Amino acid sequence: MSNELLHALFIIAIAAEAMTAALAAGRREMDWLGVCLLGCITALGGGSVRDLLLDHHPLSWIAHPSYLLITGGAALVTIALARFIHPLRHLFLLLDAIGLVVFTIIGCDIALDLGLPWGIAIVSGMITGCVGGVLRDVLCNEVPLLFRAELYASVSIVAGALYVAGLALGWHQETVTGGALAIGLALRLLALRFGWSMPKFVYTRDLH
Repeated sequence: MSNELLHALFIIAIAAEAMTAALAAGRREMDWLGVCLLGCITALGGGSVRDLLLDHHPLSWIAHPSYLLITGGAALVTIALARFIHPLRHLFLLLDAIGLVVFTIIGCDIALDLGLPWGIAIVSGMITGCVGGVLRDVLCNEVPLLFRAELYASVSIVAGALYVAGLALGWHQETVTGGALAIGLALRLLALRFGWSMPKFVYTRDLH
């Protein structure tokens, strides 16, 4: 998979993430500025947190201000198109799954380019893929998807591990990228289709 195609998928993914965040903002009855901000934070927050933790500068949206226009614009467009979006919910789930894996691969790549160990690279990928959604859920006063039983962060870890391992074995980067994307996407979609989840911890007894 070429870098150009990966970047194109990234642009589609951040726009889709911004639109889903805008819908979440609408459910919380936020004003238009809140919708725009939540869209930008959700789409770009994971990469920003990653860059801050890795001391990787400039942040992606500072290096590419167009990302703010894309995400903010997508969030605002959602306001006008909200009534037509519900029938497309399956498309948004697909785009969200693509975004999760694409963000993960990009996060792994940045850590590896900085010469960091493979474990840090996998965590960097997970942060890139998942933290934007955590920020969205926290700002919307919801339990973050990352902390629920649904397979989400685990998909990111698997995709990141496959990507890092493939590169460590000396395989061609385009092959490794395509394989990690395909397997990660398939795992996420199968989890959605069949309701796969991680084991839950349930504790109901009072400590008093």
